[in-house]
Amino acid sequence: MLYLLLLVFSANLLLELHAQQICDIWQTTWDRTNLFNSVGQCGAPIDFTTPGSLADANIIVNDGNVHQSIVGFGGSLTDSSATVLSNLKSSNAGQYNALLNTLFDPTDGANAAGFSYVRIPIGASDFSATTYSLDDTTGDDSFAQFNANRTPSQVFSVLQDIVDINPQLKIHILPWSPPAWMKNSNTMDGGSLDANLTTAYPTYLLNAVKSYASMGFTVYAVSIQNEPENSDTTYPSATMTAAVEAQIGTALRTLLDNNDLSSVKIIGYEHNWNDAAGYPVSLMESAPDAFDGVAFHCYEGTVAEQAQFSSQFPSKEIYFTECSGTIGSDWWSDIKWYMDNLWVGALEYGAMSGLMWNLALDGSGNPILPGTDSCGGGCRGIVTVNGGSYTLNQEFYSMAQASKAIIPKDAGGPFGQRIDVSVNGSLNSALTVGAYATARVDSSDWTRYSLVVLNSNDNSSTTFNPVPVKASIEFRGMQAVYTFPVGVTTLWWFAPAS
Repeated sequence: MLYLLLLVFSANLLLELHAQQICDIWQTTWDRTNLFNSVGQCGAPIDFTTPGSLADANIIVNDGNVHQSIVGFGGSLTDSSATVLSNLKSSNAGQYNALLNTLFDPTDGANAAGFSYVRIPIGASDFSATTYSLDDTTGDDSFAQFNANRTPSQVFSVLQDIVDINPQLKIHILPWSPPAWMKNSNTMDGGSLDANLTTAYPTYLLNAVKSYASMGFTVYAVSIQNEPENSDTTYPSATMTAAVEAQIGTALRTLLDNNDLSSVKIIGYEHNWNDAAGYPVSLMESAPDAFDGVAFHCYEGTVAEQAQFSSQFPSKEIYFTECSGTIGSDWWSDIKWYMDNLWVGALEYGAMSGLMWNLALDGSGNPILPGTDSCGGGCRGIVTVNGGSYTLNQEFYSMAQASKAIIPKDAGGPFGQRIDVSVNGSLNSALTVGAYATARVDSSDWTRYSLVVLNSNDNSSTTFNPVPVKASIEFRGMQAVYTFPVGVTTLWWFAPAS
């Protein structure tokens, strides 16, 4: 009997090792010969075999160490983004549908990024046509005149079209400012919440969440204040201390729980990396039970500073929710920075999401709030829409490569989780690598194991000379070999869950 059991075990082991093959490969190259193209050869897959000599770089995947779930990539559906997308729908419905599917279709095998996270302002931002809140009636601290339909209607119509494509979409809402009458400045442009209205303000945020629910949208998360350390007199903004945000968050948590909205997360901070050890730490010390986690932006500091927060609160969630491209910047340099710092880097430092700022703008970075000093040089959307056509920008291509690695393999199934990966060898510094495991709806189905690999071996500091890197990939004692061109490559294989 023992002999038969050993034979069965050996046969299953051989079957497992033989079946671990790489044939799904998506690629964006520095010279744009491939732009998020499927280049895999499933007719001639790359097998994991008995290890041989190591290549110039050696990628070691350790699925025994599993970290955070990745809930999705995406961007912000600002009033401006909704406007240009709605205009595209009116002028060329076919292009609009093609664009939304390219951005959001999560179907396995689809020629699409499968973005699954959208952030939406509550009221006006610097990318609105006018300044407004959802209750501009002075003194209405019971919010009897609260009306979510003060938001331009195209925000909700575009959002519905996105949800129709991707029902697993995460919706994250937050204000750029409280209503003007609630502030010590009597304007939405700069200033702070009036201390006498701190206890009233949580109801304003609750009403926003309830309004989305009444329209059939499930809110995944709400934040108290965008960039609470920023007061700008040219667009909606507000400073808010960590103590005040903690007070509001605590009250809002109770209101959400009492209104059957306990699943809605409260995410704090929503500002730059450079104060990761300050504001968000104080916030969690003040209200640990109210906040599920914090969110970071890219405009000051470095991604490694996320660890200054996570080291003190390892059980709290981290989100990366905003960074903007700048019109006229270099395509390939941007992609390298995004991969290093955001789509691989931010996740390596604990982030569960990766978002850019505007989903879509026109070629001049418009429409933008009249008179604002925001976005000097012009902000670039993930997509540029001009007339009846669109262009996918470097923000799309870099983020799509990362998103493809973590979207569910099965419809409605789980998203990927980050797992350990390291790189050694003579050219290890040329590769930036993230590794992810995506479980299945049926636990008997094999897990998908994905790599997102930036090869930045372009010698750009001297004479530009892009050189591919031959790399060995080690997984469970077996080895595959692949030569990565200069660019971003996403590939995966399947194996039984560890």
